[in-house]
Amino acid sequence: MKRLLGGPGTITGLMLRLGQCAFGAASIGVMVTAFGFSSYTAFCYLIASMGLQVLWSFGLACLDIYAVNRKRDLQNAILVSLFVVGDWVTATLSLAAACSSAGIIVLYSKDLDFCKTQKNIPCRSCRFCCTL
Repeated sequence: MKRLLGGPGTITGLMLRLGQCAFGAASIGVMVTAFGFSSYTAFCYLIASMGLQVLWSFGLACLDIYAVNRKRDLQNAILVSLFVVGDWVTATLSLAAACSSAGIIVLYSKDLDFCKTQKNIPCRSCRFCCTL
């Protein structure tokens, strides 16, 4: 099988997986610290899908560390197919969760005139930014 740049069992693949894991953890951290995130199912779904992304990336990063340390070749057609399917599933879940969260923001800020009805509440205590 042809050696792929960033493929499983390579240093670049390990760096990419660690980057995925770090950015996923950072996004979870930002979302959890937001005011009232748990009130909306779409945001909880986004956190759950990012959690799955972090676990998947961390697991594959550990496998890459093992392969790099032991100089094992993970460029097997079956293994690469498994990684592709796993990446496809986690990417689809993350995209669906991000789209549903964005849809909720648009619904509340634009379509329901949420901020116009909440003018007496300062924007800091409002759940959504009124300048959208």
